[in-house]
Amino acid sequence: MDTVGEIGGLASLIAPILKPMASGLEFFGVGVILAGVVVATVRYIRDLVSPATHDAYDRYRANLGRGILLGLEILIGADIIATIISPLTWESVGLLGLIVLIRTFLSFSLEAEINGQWPWSRASKTRRGKALTVKRNGLSLGAK
Repeated sequence: MDTVGEIGGLASLIAPILKPMASGLEFFGVGVILAGVVVATVRYIRDLVSPATHDAYDRYRANLGRGILLGLEILIGADIIATIISPLTWESVGLLGLIVLIRTFLSFSLEAEINGQWPWSRASKTRRGKALTVKRNGLSLGAK
């Protein structure tokens, strides 16, 4: 049984379907980023005319970051799909790895900027907050 030939045949059947989907996801990712910029700017302008203008800039930056972050995640998915359907060479796999690495770094940086902490420190902070709440309420979760 020729599994390499079967895999190649399967890839040639799927490629015409996945290629437009990858392109569509790329356009959608860019559209999400652009829509995020527009929505964040409209909210920023609305916040400037409201009484609470002192936090407007911080909310604007956070909303911009959220739009960019969502768009980057969609673009990573599009890159993965595009790499699956392209001929696999060390160059294409390395390029995908580099693109995913850069976009993942940008995602982590944006998330840290939005939330003011690294994503992995949020879980420990949540656990510490629950432990403090339990102690304040006089409850004990330890063994009897």
